[in-house]
Amino acid sequence: MTQLEEARSGNITEEMKTVAHREGVSEEFILNSVANGTIVIPKNINHDIKATGIGAGLKTKVNATVGTSTDIVNFDEEVYKAQVAIDAGADCLMELSIGGDLDDIRKRVLDMSPLPVGSVPVYQAAIESIRENGSVIYMEEDDMFKTIEKQAKMGIDFMAIHCSVNVETLKRLKKQGRKCGLVSRGGSFISSWMVENKKENPLYKNFDYVLDIAKEYDVVLSLANAMRAGSIADSTDRAQVQELIVLGELVDRARDAGVQTMIEGPGHIPINEIPANVTIQKKLCSNAPFYMLGPLVCDIAPGYDHIVSAIGAAESAKAGADFICYVTPAEHLALPSPEDVKTGVISTRIGAYAGDMAKCIHHGEKDLVMAEARKSLDWEAQYNAAISPEDARAKRANRPPSDSDACTMCGDYCAIKIVNGWLDKADEDVFDGI
Repeated sequence: MTQLEEARSGNITEEMKTVAHREGVSEEFILNSVANGTIVIPKNINHDIKATGIGAGLKTKVNATVGTSTDIVNFDEEVYKAQVAIDAGADCLMELSIGGDLDDIRKRVLDMSPLPVGSVPVYQAAIESIRENGSVIYMEEDDMFKTIEKQAKMGIDFMAIHCSVNVETLKRLKKQGRKCGLVSRGGSFISSWMVENKKENPLYKNFDYVLDIAKEYDVVLSLANAMRAGSIADSTDRAQVQELIVLGELVDRARDAGVQTMIEGPGHIPINEIPANVTIQKKLCSNAPFYMLGPLVCDIAPGYDHIVSAIGAAESAKAGADFICYVTPAEHLALPSPEDVKTGVISTRIGAYAGDMAKCIHHGEKDLVMAEARKSLDWEAQYNAAISPEDARAKRANRPPSDSDACTMCGDYCAIKIVNGWLDKADEDVFDGI
């Protein structure tokens, strides 16, 4: 049975026990939340990994994407980038290659990853059609389902499925008009196929077939947000909301079938609209876990979009989002380098951590450790409390101070050292008569 079916039967699985232990919550809480669909545990029956929980009441998780492009096909580097993401503290990976032997690179990432691994099956189905027939429009309907099944059999733990791009959604998009159009790669493949073939989206029309495959391997369906805005000007428009209505209906069908499901979200959103987006998603999709892509809160910072996204991640986590896809400094510019991947993971982890503090998933315990370490000028303790100890250590070592207690920002005039010299030694009555 799937984790959802096990939970509904009252069976606490080993995966549920692992998630409860890692999160510091009760096993009964995990059982009940998986049963009602507010927490998912992405773990394919064919993938030997440590279980991770995503959903309400748990720490906000961070996803890192890796994968080749049509211009850069270097499998060794993509595997290395996956390891960099793991070392930087990512909770999940997505393998999104579009260049080279797609099965080979996916297998390599699955084999090395101790984390859940996701994919977007329509990428492979569309690209193989382009390679063999010259265009995505010649893709056979069954190719999509065969690809989903192949990737599930390989061990993919969660899949972005573009099943909510249907005729009605495209009509809304066309009537709406947008400054930046449709920016989802999977959405562009599906929508162009639909228009050229004058047919409904097979993934929507035959959603039960998708559910059968997902159920067999206990794959979590990450119902994709193909209508997400690619610019602030297009945020929270009718096309996006129309798709969300469809996604809500599909969540209900998936749960009825015993399939775990989460919902993908935008995109580019001004910071003031983030709480509304989370609320709408939770209401329309029966409180399914929400997977935010970014989000980016402005469009003007190429090269620094990891900072833009960290702001969006903090506000999203605070508002109730459960899962955040990282953004790297290379976003909108290039395939990320290993250093970009590390920076993207850490930036997004900071945003998620700040949001979790606001919604009381944690209460700043690590911040208290850092504060005490700074007060005592204990640099080793400060490094150990940092989100990236090696980076903190290297930054200080690069410009070492003459006074080992201080740093080169303040040097001899370190405020903490000055205050430590008199405040802790002063009697309580020192201020009497002043």
